[in-house]
Amino acid sequence: MARRWLAPGEFKELVQIGAVRIDIETLTPLADYDVLVKPRINPVLSDYFVDLTGITNEAVSERGVDFLDAYNGFLDFCDGAPLSAFGRDDLILVDNARLYGITDLRPLPPYVNAVWTLLAGGVDPRGYHACDVGRLCGVPFEGHEHDALADARSVALGLQALVARGVQNPFAEFIR
Repeated sequence: MARRWLAPGEFKELVQIGAVRIDIETLTPLADYDVLVKPRINPVLSDYFVDLTGITNEAVSERGVDFLDAYNGFLDFCDGAPLSAFGRDDLILVDNARLYGITDLRPLPPYVNAVWTLLAGGVDPRGYHACDVGRLCGVPFEGHEHDALADARSVALGLQALVARGVQNPFAEFIR
């Protein structure tokens, strides 16, 4: 990340998938998904990454699963509900499959970029990360910054706060 994955042998390999299932009408958190992913190309995490995320090589070795298992578990968790993240995390999932030569992925559900809701709520997200979304919307951050689950909670609670203030629900088109 520090070099934007431009040095030889550097790739945006996923090491964690964290998600929060929400009620799309109230944006109330309902359940969490958190899984560590064993990187295939660069299996040893850098000190930079460990310091940034708090995820250790030992944790990945003990609890990590293969990308495809993590991806399929994530889709099972989503159960067809629309996805949202700060930025284009959907593309990172697809890029990892491509990086590993996986061509028969189950398709992702519809995707909503949370950045547009932040902008609609008068929040300028430039220069910030998913861990900052809750704070930008007036919600305290809990957990370790750049931990995927803590970041997902930050985004979910930030969106909930904006909608409570009158910003259009980003999932309105999916509510029946």
